[in-house]
Amino acid sequence: MLDKAELLLPAGSLIKLKTAVLYGADAVYAGTPDMCLRAQSKFTMDDLQQGIDFIHARGKKIYLTLNLFMHNRDVEKLPTFVDTLRQLKPDGVLIADPGVFMYVRENAPELNLFVSTQANICSAQAVKFWQKQGAKLCVLGREVTFSEMKEIRRQCPDILLECFMHGAMCMSYSGRCLISNYLADRSANQGKCAHCCRWHYKLHLRLKDGTIKELMIDEHNKDSFEFLLEEEFRPGEYFEVMEDEHGGYILNSKDMCLLPRLPDLLGIGMDSLKVEGRNKTEYYAGVVARTYRRAIDDWYATPETWDSTKYMPELDTLQNRGYCLGFHDGKLTNISQNYEYTRTLGDWLFAGSIVEWQQDDAIFEIRNYIDGGETFEFLIPGGLNNYRLTLSEFEDAETGEITPKVSAGQGKKIRLRPTVWNREISEIKKLLPQYTIARKFQPLTGTNAAMLHHKQAEFQTLIK
Repeated sequence: MLDKAELLLPAGSLIKLKTAVLYGADAVYAGTPDMCLRAQSKFTMDDLQQGIDFIHARGKKIYLTLNLFMHNRDVEKLPTFVDTLRQLKPDGVLIADPGVFMYVRENAPELNLFVSTQANICSAQAVKFWQKQGAKLCVLGREVTFSEMKEIRRQCPDILLECFMHGAMCMSYSGRCLISNYLADRSANQGKCAHCCRWHYKLHLRLKDGTIKELMIDEHNKDSFEFLLEEEFRPGEYFEVMEDEHGGYILNSKDMCLLPRLPDLLGIGMDSLKVEGRNKTEYYAGVVARTYRRAIDDWYATPETWDSTKYMPELDTLQNRGYCLGFHDGKLTNISQNYEYTRTLGDWLFAGSIVEWQQDDAIFEIRNYIDGGETFEFLIPGGLNNYRLTLSEFEDAETGEITPKVSAGQGKKIRLRPTVWNREISEIKKLLPQYTIARKFQPLTGTNAAMLHHKQAEFQTLIK
């Protein structure tokens, strides 16, 4: 057991890795395209080596994933990949397949072997099994409740334990889903999930003559009937299927957010607190890392006065499907599902980031349009404070062209000269180092605003 819980962030690319570290991650996890469960990984081997050097130079840790379920065609690549791992020297390797675990243990005994969440570890017995095989750390399945986690920790005090703390939830059992393979010929267990659970589905009727017709729902008939499912062995128990003009989302889970339950995880001595989201933006990595970093440090300093309401507003700036507590408090309820929509909603947009400093000029990469006179704010690393900036015009970083507004696209960058800050440039460069992110406020309106506020209110009912 570690003395202090580790904050573990996803690194879907080299820039996300560096952003996560800047904003407080103790460790990151990353993968390569062909040997992990993230087929869209943006890492090359050169990127990984650079990332590992960056991480180790700052006293942090990096874990690489080798967690796909292998077919014979994959096994042929294993010797070469393991040789590469031995050269890269990561701080741990995440594995799910027992055959892969055995191979790496026998052929690269110096590597620290971690058991991935894909292995579905939900009991102390499973942890003990993997510990006997040589595992240094076990990632518990998302389905493990806090009471179960507490008992696992009690029975397994001498192995590192990791749990998920924040991010998207899978509707299946720790990601073991066959829907994507069935509907899109893309295997979730080979890193190519199409996220069919997020799609919308329309209800159709099959008539007695065999014809199939779509049931149109509009403002004239939407209140006339309800749709209910009845499972064969539970007669009389009805599950409501909600559908509007956009379709129904009966498989669409909200996102996990255990910030209000952080004292539980820290109190029992969980070693690593994991954030999901390797395919999300640098803004996501920075906001989540910064928020949980401060929350974790504050709890260790003064646990008796710690209050989650201090930190939740920051997490609410992220685009999300609504938050839930996952399985932490017990089995899922209907509040853990988002039946209304599958898209993510939020009042804040990722404006861009400082990709480099050229002498005293900040080079800012645009990630969303910004109008002249619009205020955006930089998220200062190391706390929850921000630096607000308003520009009336924008200077292209390469051509010097001046424009009254600027849009994202093709790596568009602007030059921020020392005069725009109204502060000593030496102080600004310390306050806003390379990879600092910025956001802009764009409040939702109408139906979207109502949906967002409704989801936030639902979350409050869960955490009370």
